[in-house]
Amino acid sequence: MDSDSSSSSSSSTTSSSSTSSLPSSPSFTSPFKSGVMRYMLYLSQEDLERFKQLLVREQPEAGSTQITWDQVRTARWGEVVHLLTEYFPGHLAWDKAHHIFASMDKTQLCDRTRMELQELLPHLEPTGPPPRRALRTLEEEYPAMVQHYRKQVLDHYSDLVDGLAWPGNQADFFYQDILRHQRLLPCLFLPRRPHGRPPRTVVLRGVAGAGKTTLAHRVMLEWAGCTFYPHKAWCAFYVHCRHVAHDEEQSLCGLLSRQWPQAGALAAKALARPEQLLLILDGFETLALPLAHRHKDLREDWRRKLPVPILLASLLSGKMLPQASLLLLLRFSSWRVLKPLLSCPSVLTLSGFTAPERTRYLRRYFGDGRAADKAVDFLRGSAIPSSMCQAPAVCWLVCLCLKEPMERGADLFLAFPNAAALFARHLSNALVAAVGGLPGTLLQECLQGVCSLAAKGMWAARWVFGEKELERAQLGPEAADALLRAHVLQSVVRGEARYTFTLLSFQEFFAALWYVLRFPGRFPEFQKLDQAHVRRLLAQPGRRRNDLALMALFLFGLFNETCARAVGRSFRCEVSLGNKEVLSRTALWQDRLPTKHHGLPLLFYCLHETREEAFLAQVLQRCKQATLMVAKHRDLQVCAFCLRCCQRLREIQLVLTLTIHKAIPEGTNWRLCWWEELCMALALQELEALSLTNSVIELDTVQALSAALKSPRCQLHTLRLEGCSVTPTSMLEFAEDLSSNLKLKTLMVRRIYLKDEGACSLSKAQRERLALECCDYTLLSYQSLILNLSSNHRLTHLSLAGNALRPEGAKDLWSALQKAKCPLQRLVLRNCALTACCCWEAACALVQITTLQSLDLSFNSLTDEGLDQFCKTLENRNFGLQVLELEGCRLTSDCCQAVASLLLCHPSLRHLDLRKNDIRLRGVELLHQTFDQWKGDTRVVLERKQSCHVNVGLRLEGPRVDNKVLRILQDWDARPR
Repeated sequence: MDSDSSSSSSSSTTSSSSTSSLPSSPSFTSPFKSGVMRYMLYLSQEDLERFKQLLVREQPEAGSTQITWDQVRTARWGEVVHLLTEYFPGHLAWDKAHHIFASMDKTQLCDRTRMELQELLPHLEPTGPPPRRALRTLEEEYPAMVQHYRKQVLDHYSDLVDGLAWPGNQADFFYQDILRHQRLLPCLFLPRRPHGRPPRTVVLRGVAGAGKTTLAHRVMLEWAGCTFYPHKAWCAFYVHCRHVAHDEEQSLCGLLSRQWPQAGALAAKALARPEQLLLILDGFETLALPLAHRHKDLREDWRRKLPVPILLASLLSGKMLPQASLLLLLRFSSWRVLKPLLSCPSVLTLSGFTAPERTRYLRRYFGDGRAADKAVDFLRGSAIPSSMCQAPAVCWLVCLCLKEPMERGADLFLAFPNAAALFARHLSNALVAAVGGLPGTLLQECLQGVCSLAAKGMWAARWVFGEKELERAQLGPEAADALLRAHVLQSVVRGEARYTFTLLSFQEFFAALWYVLRFPGRFPEFQKLDQAHVRRLLAQPGRRRNDLALMALFLFGLFNETCARAVGRSFRCEVSLGNKEVLSRTALWQDRLPTKHHGLPLLFYCLHETREEAFLAQVLQRCKQATLMVAKHRDLQVCAFCLRCCQRLREIQLVLTLTIHKAIPEGTNWRLCWWEELCMALALQELEALSLTNSVIELDTVQALSAALKSPRCQLHTLRLEGCSVTPTSMLEFAEDLSSNLKLKTLMVRRIYLKDEGACSLSKAQRERLALECCDYTLLSYQSLILNLSSNHRLTHLSLAGNALRPEGAKDLWSALQKAKCPLQRLVLRNCALTACCCWEAACALVQITTLQSLDLSFNSLTDEGLDQFCKTLENRNFGLQVLELEGCRLTSDCCQAVASLLLCHPSLRHLDLRKNDIRLRGVELLHQTFDQWKGDTRVVLERKQSCHVNVGLRLEGPRVDNKVLRILQDWDARPR
């Protein structure tokens, strides 16, 4: 794609001025969501050209130079924003943009500009003289030298496909541009919030194979063609760290000259003018030594030869050449290491192919016929291989593997049960073809050597291998040549004996295969895994990525017996499943399945790859509780499969953020199939408690879940729905289905909008415990709700917390509960907009409801007046209340006399919560006098307890009491002096 078409594609076709409404954010803004003036994106190409013409006519600030048409002729919207903030510092950039939009009659864009300026104004730098442009740029001073270098770059990068990573002899390989990556180019150095300054350092991070290096090559091509930030007088140099990975010392000038020998003189001149220097650094994972992190080790002199770790650390930290612009291409593992060195970097993430782009690739590879449909359906139904296809090269690899089985009509799901089977097919074909007619033992030498090399590299986080590493792996020259011909290995630098795996996933596969190979005549016959290795494979270090995760997936996949036999045949080797027992023992979970809040446990993905239910049941046999987040397509497939085998699972909290619909444009509806499978797995287990929290529950989702819960085998007795996005129609249907489930004893609904019919359906069933919290009904909704409650003969616990009952609703509720025949023990009316006038009716009801033992009235404006009335009404009455919670009820010391009287008259009270009230010294002294008068064996315990995260289940249950203890929750000192 050329720059003009890219510019056009990155501009909206919205060209009307004041009549059309602008979206709140563009559909692909997430990579640069912190950028400023993003509304420029909505200019059509025609309007953008008009904006640039008007910008050129603007008068420069004093001390600055006039903007020329050459500087903006090919500029895209992000580059125009960059130019604005450079030539018009501080608020002047927004003033100019506003003036131009007004000239173009763009009313909405004027409003956006004004609103953004008001938001950013406190953070913008004071308006001062703009930075003076250098008297002469490098291109103006050395035109022949720069033009020669530009031509050299164009020749070098004219073919975007890297000849090493993308084998040129693969006739069926084709390159597919990732449009989102193209759109990123003009926004790489987009000024960022809140200061509105362009970043000095930009980090592009992503998994191996996502397209980072290809995008960097595109930057170099655009720079050489004068279309990348054309107003900047940059001289761009791309440097891959593999060129210095084994150097002891190097200067920055030597580093650039080594990669660009014919531009050595230009590199020295550019380093002397760092404000005109753009350095693109790639391949940090190839470095043999970690970078220096101590500030005292960093140096400023770019001419001086330094150890490579110190040289690169000095450059990244800004100690060396602080005015230079840096673009860093990093894997996630490198990002974690380098992050402490970088000062305020702008971080963008490259995700590779999206699901639609993967589909487009498959259809382009196979055509639009039946073969393409089968391939697309297979990939959608194989969630793990599909997620790996974010890397374009892996997408091509999968296509290549599918081609032959499809031609002979094979079942693709049987041929390739997991990702390991796909990689085994490709790599075995490549290796056997490379060995060809060479001696028969060479294949086994290659296989054992490359597996050993890969495994040692994975454990040591080493991705580049020299002659010594190949010797230790017993890879001779002939074997190394065969691996190069098979495109398993590639030379790091041509002419040097240093190698890396063509794709990182190749190294991960062969590392896993190392622990499946069988070595006859050796004891043991396989390379044994120890438990420490297994724990490292399955570790989930917080939010960080486990760099061994894909190796773990391949390893478990290779222990699928069908896959293992296929590997033995295709690689012409013997395999051993001896390590499978080690995996099952080490991976065995105890009682609770500990998961992180951002996804499924890695173990679930690994177990899914084995596709063996008996093995899963053995590993998960002790799992009784689990918290699982289903956020991605692959999560749903994995979850559905694994939950079938959790035979002792009793409690599960599920977060479902996927949308599930019955109608899809084409192919099998795998998402609905997996959801129905997951629901039936929950129903068929002896599951007792299910929580669906912060989930998207569409009608189709509800119907599948309802069908499972109505199953005669379903043993569920507790269901919690909290914070779910659900339509009233779906909720009504779900509530009606639940009414037929007589085994369900506890229903908790919180932060879900309910209409009258939904509240009615949920409350009419004979539940023992019912919580309808923060459900946003209107007052009228309580008529049907309360009528149903009055007819419930089993209700023991009720919570209506967070609903605005107000005095009118509370009066109806108390009246209904007095008439009801249910054995109500716990009532929660926390934060229900109750006032002092509600207290008399509450006290009268307590006398009538003899079973009520626990009452929560916290966070209502009861005041001293209301509590005084409450206590006096109960003073000479009999009631069974043991728990009274009055947290945050706007009480003062004036209520303490009434509280003291209540405590003395009713010694059955065992728990009193007075936190977050304005009870001062006078009130505290009075209460302590009351405690001293307490008779009998009951002890008074004062506790200072912080309010914890809301747990609707615990709140519904209420505080536990000790018959020999009166527990007072308070936030004053234990006893006044």
